[in-house]
Amino acid sequence: MADITDQKERSFPKIEFTDSEAGALTFPSSKSRTYNYFKPAKLRATMYEDVTVDVQPDPARYLTQGWIYGFGNGPGGYPHDWTAAKSSNWHQFLDPNEEWEQTIYRNNSAVVRQVSLCLENAKRAGAYNHWNHPWSNFIARNLGAWMHAENGMALHVFTSIQRSCPTNMINNAVAVNAAHKMRFAQDLALFNLDLSESELDFDGDAHREVWQNAAEWQPTRKVVEELTATGDWAELLFATNVVFEQLVGQLFRSELVMQIAAKNGDYITPTIVGTGENDYNRDSAYTRALFQMLVRDEENGAANKELFNGWLAVWVPKCLDAATALQPIWSQPADKVRTFAESLDAAKEKFSQLLEEIGLDIPKELNK
Repeated sequence: MADITDQKERSFPKIEFTDSEAGALTFPSSKSRTYNYFKPAKLRATMYEDVTVDVQPDPARYLTQGWIYGFGNGPGGYPHDWTAAKSSNWHQFLDPNEEWEQTIYRNNSAVVRQVSLCLENAKRAGAYNHWNHPWSNFIARNLGAWMHAENGMALHVFTSIQRSCPTNMINNAVAVNAAHKMRFAQDLALFNLDLSESELDFDGDAHREVWQNAAEWQPTRKVVEELTATGDWAELLFATNVVFEQLVGQLFRSELVMQIAAKNGDYITPTIVGTGENDYNRDSAYTRALFQMLVRDEENGAANKELFNGWLAVWVPKCLDAATALQPIWSQPADKVRTFAESLDAAKEKFSQLLEEIGLDIPKELNK
C-alpha cells in the first residue's frame, strides 16, 4: 500500500480577488448606508434625482468596461459628437421642472380632465351656438392647421431628440416635451371633432387643405419640415424651443388666439390653447436652463455662444418669414382686438428676453 505522503499534491486554481472597479471607487456618499453616485443639488436628493440621475450609465463617470451596448461598426452608447455643442459635464443639467415618469402621468392626466370637462360643459351649455361664422371659420382653418405643426413637432422633432441626448436627465425632459406636444395635438383634434358634430356651421376637414395649400401657412409648414430634417439634436432643440416657438408658436397661440377668442364670444378655445401655452412655459424652462449651462461652461462657453449665434442667423430669418406670412389671418375674425404688428412686437420682445437670459446676442433681424 502506497504511503499517503508519496501522493502528488493536487493543484487548485488560486482564488484571486479582483476588487470590482465600480464597487471600489470613491464617490459622494460612498461610505454612507444610503448613498448616491452623484452629489445632490441640495442637502438631500429629491425623488427626481434618485430616479433620473445616472440611471443611464456613462463610462466616462463610473463604468470602466465601456458602454453596455452600442451600434454595429459605430460608436457606443450616446456619442457626444451627435451635436456640435460641447459641455465639460453634460450630467450637470437637471430639469428645473423635475419631470420623471410619475409626474408626466400625473400632470397630463390633470390636463386631460380639464379639457374633457371643458368640452362636456360647452356641449351641455350650447356654448358654440353663439359663435359667428367668421370665428368658426377662423378656428376650422387656422387652429386646425396649427394642430399639424404640433403633431409634427411631437413625432419628428422631440421624439427624435430624446434618443440622441447624452444623459438621462436631458432625455427625460425632451421626452416629456414630446408627450406635451402629442397630447396638445390630440386635444385640438378632439376639439375639431366636437365642433364638427355640433349644430355649428363648421367645416371639420378644412384644416387639411389649409395646411397643405393655403399661402399664409406654407412658410410655417416649410420651417416645421426643415426642423424634422435637422440632424444635430441640440440645434434641433434650440431652433424649435428657442426660435420657432417664440416667433411663430407663441405669436399664434398667445398673441392671437388667446387675445381675441373671448371678444368673439368663445370661452372654450382659450382653455384648450392655454394648456398648450402652459406646456411651453414648462418646456421653455428646461430649454433655457440647458442652454444657459452650455453658454456658461468654463471650457466651452465661448465656442458654444458663437455656435448658437450661428444657429440664430440660420433660423431667425426663416421663422420671421413664417410669422410675417401669417399676417392675413389677423383680419379674419369679426372682432379684431389687436393688430398683427402689435402681436409680432410682443413676440419679438419675449424672444429677446429669452435670448438675454440665455446669454446670447440679439439678432439684427428683430430690429427691422
